[in-house]
Amino acid sequence: MSKQTILGRVTQLAKANINALLDQAEDPQKMLDQLIRDYSNNITEAEQAVATTIGNLRMLEADHKEDVEAAAEWGAKALAASRKADGLRAEGSTADADTFDNLAKVALGRQLRSEKEAKTAEPTIAAQTEVVDKLKSGLDAMKEKLTELTAKRDELVARAKTAQAQNTMLDAVKSIDVMDPTSDIARFEDKVRREEARALGRQELAASSLDAQFEALDDLDKTSEVEARLAALKSRKAA
Repeated sequence: MSKQTILGRVTQLAKANINALLDQAEDPQKMLDQLIRDYSNNITEAEQAVATTIGNLRMLEADHKEDVEAAAEWGAKALAASRKADGLRAEGSTADADTFDNLAKVALGRQLRSEKEAKTAEPTIAAQTEVVDKLKSGLDAMKEKLTELTAKRDELVARAKTAQAQNTMLDAVKSIDVMDPTSDIARFEDKVRREEARALGRQELAASSLDAQFEALDDLDKTSEVEARLAALKSRKAA
């Protein structure tokens, strides 16, 4: 994975608008759970990629340090060879002096090569350092976003449970509302009232039947009295 690809992904994920994602989600809780899983996986992946990038930067820095130290070392050797050549030439040993001058030139050539390699690596090291700094900042932002996601998910779950409890309570209260004619209590009360009315009706019917029996008995007594008086009249006529 290239540095630009890593940096692009980290920056994009760090700048993700969580609220907009939630507004578009049919089930925000599931959306948050999935986002948390995705963020956790992406953070792990990004951390590995950033660690590799940092490792490469440290290798470049180590190579640059070696080149700088090598340039200094070859410079010191060139200086020592040049001084040795000057000393030999002063003593009249021209051939030996030329040998050490040639060694000084070789050392200076190595010094120049090391300095060139060190200088060539410096822009790359600077660019890599900038990329690493951005990647670290991006990772920090991603971790903060993950914390935000987790907090939002916990808040949403708590609010959902509270709303569910409230709705359950309201449903329970509605189901036992005695003023509701369709409720079970109202229907039971109507049934009791009908039973009470039927009992009253039967009592009234029983009372009416008893009164009729007494009235029939009174009529029977009147009939008997009339028959007795008629018999008495007839007995007086015969006398």
